[in-house]
Amino acid sequence: MRAVNLLPRDQSARTIRKESVPVLVGACSGLLVVAVLGAMFMMGSGKVAAQQRKLDDLNREYHALPAPPPGPTVAEQQLAGEKDARVSALSTALTSRVSWDRVFREFSLVLPDDVWLTTLSAKSPISPTTNAASSSGGAPSEFIMTGRTYSHDGVARLVSRLQVVPDLINVQLVSSTLSKVAGQDVVEFSIAADIRLAGAPGS
Repeated sequence: MRAVNLLPRDQSARTIRKESVPVLVGACSGLLVVAVLGAMFMMGSGKVAAQQRKLDDLNREYHALPAPPPGPTVAEQQLAGEKDARVSALSTALTSRVSWDRVFREFSLVLPDDVWLTTLSAKSPISPTTNAASSSGGAPSEFIMTGRTYSHDGVARLVSRLQVVPDLINVQLVSSTLSKVAGQDVVEFSIAADIRLAGAPGS
């Protein structure tokens, strides 16, 4: 038996159109999702490409840097150690040396006009062999003078003046005797002192 369509023609068309609307909406949604994902993929790919180019530029700059200089050789290190030792020895010598020109200049400034010297001996308080301070442990012996003047007052005046010389310490009168020289009464004296070390209090 042949099938017969009993529905009106327009009702059948409307039914078909109603059934195709969800399919169209689904297809459009799928296309929109694909477009959004594609746009996101393109943006991400652009960022990755930019970062890759930046990384390549940094690598080229790194490889273009000059090679670091070689470190010091054993001979250079040994030479540097010898230089440091010499500088240290020189510094020690400079800090412990006695400025004799200053000592004698200060001494000449305080020497009274009525006093004349017959002998003067001076030695450094630093031992030349050990480069250490020599300890006498007794009377001063580094700056010794003998001389003459006209009175004991002149000797006392000289001793008091020597005590204000910054580079002299432990100034002591060793002897002072009255005698005659060519018929003239004079006082012969001996005075001793020590040299102040560099860096000592009051130097």
